[in-house]
Amino acid sequence: MEKWREGRSGGAGRLIEKRSIDYVPLAERHGKVWHLWPVWFAGDAHLATVATGVVGVALGGNLVWMSVAVLIGSALGTFFMAFHSTQGPQLGLPQMIQSRPQFGYVGALLVWGVALIAYIGYNAFNQILAAQTIHALYGGPAAPTMLVFSVLSVSFAIAGYDVIHVAQRLIAYTLIVALLIFSVAVAMWGRFPASELQLDHFTAVAFLAQVFAAASYQVSWSIYVSDYSRYLPRDVGVGASFWWTYLGAFIGGTWTMLVGTVAAAMFPKFEVVAALRAAADAAMPGLGKPLLICSLFGLVTITSLNFYGASLTLMSVADSLKPIRPTIVKRLLTLLISAVAATSLALAASHDFVTKFGEFLAILLYLFTPWTAINLVDFYLVRKGHYSVREIFNPRGMYGRWNWRGLVAYFTGFVAMIPFFSTDIYVGPVARALGGADIAMLVGLPVSAAVYLWACRSLDLLKDREDARRADIGLEPADEPPASSPVSAGPRPVALGAS
Repeated sequence: MEKWREGRSGGAGRLIEKRSIDYVPLAERHGKVWHLWPVWFAGDAHLATVATGVVGVALGGNLVWMSVAVLIGSALGTFFMAFHSTQGPQLGLPQMIQSRPQFGYVGALLVWGVALIAYIGYNAFNQILAAQTIHALYGGPAAPTMLVFSVLSVSFAIAGYDVIHVAQRLIAYTLIVALLIFSVAVAMWGRFPASELQLDHFTAVAFLAQVFAAASYQVSWSIYVSDYSRYLPRDVGVGASFWWTYLGAFIGGTWTMLVGTVAAAMFPKFEVVAALRAAADAAMPGLGKPLLICSLFGLVTITSLNFYGASLTLMSVADSLKPIRPTIVKRLLTLLISAVAATSLALAASHDFVTKFGEFLAILLYLFTPWTAINLVDFYLVRKGHYSVREIFNPRGMYGRWNWRGLVAYFTGFVAMIPFFSTDIYVGPVARALGGADIAMLVGLPVSAAVYLWACRSLDLLKDREDARRADIGLEPADEPPASSPVSAGPRPVALGAS
């Protein structure tokens, strides 16, 4: 039992967060549920989000229709993303470790590998954007900028949960002011070619590409939403955590993507950073530089969130291969590995940024769609939030090493999407018949969800719930001492302590 009680001061009041993939006891829970909106507003209000809003214009779409596409895509993607936020207060665990009940103790490595691709890929792109921004503002070579940017971002990730929350609140308020000034200036003094405002200038491929670029961008945050709600008290309420997350991410993401759409419509031949600066200066002379600087602040902290998530995911991978005790040293080591990987990729990346970023978003959409459907269906419809924290960390526990239900549903959903893929690498037959339009997400979500629900018909949910309840007796210090449980053979894991 002591292994579960160690490290109880790992929450508030520490400069460096002590916990990582381990359970956050109720005694360490703190914060207000409204703190979620600035985390996700600032998490979305930065240059990478601006780049997402450029995708449709780069493919020939105009301002009016691409703005509609951004609104639809962002609303859709944020809907699924925000539902994951409610899992954090209920379970007190990071997002990715929660995949074990659906995929198994080892089977969850599949989705963790996908998550690592996202973390490293996004941070590489973020470093490229940071280098472009500093070059546009002050000149200078890219490599040193990327290194300094990476070190600064990792520093926030080392400090962890509480410092990230405070930083996001301060940056959110700053960015709201900057975005308001830009929006008002463009509305009053912005000038666009007539074609950008014509309703009859509709391009289906560009429209759908922008819809699903925005949707996949928002869905991609799902892999670590719970990381930033897991210290909240358990009684904050499902509706409150959903809506504070949704409003922060939707408003921040949509607003910032529209800034990118506007900038690209005004200066379609410019790179993202140059277009943003030129658009701001055209609307209000001198606004470009401070707007870029504000956007850069947001880019630093979202990169920190990505490094933080990558660290937790790497520790989860290590724990699946061999159960470990999560420590500060291990968290620092995984942060270092993540930073080296992302920086190396950024230094080796090509200059065709917007095109590659659009392709990256499309691939993420394909990979995340089955997972988010399975994870949400399991939490809300199948097990309805009843999980054993102990068994999630037990290599011989009730969730098994490989869960065929989640794996079959994932691969079935992914295969069902293949005919609808539309990328530079591959265009599926259905996408080709639709003129290159990509609607794979609309297929993958219901197929994965339906297959998983079908597979769970054989699951004894009453026994599953009772086994979970028995396994977690004594999890909290105020509870009764744990009784011997028939759920699992084998010893209880020691991975939930922190030292």
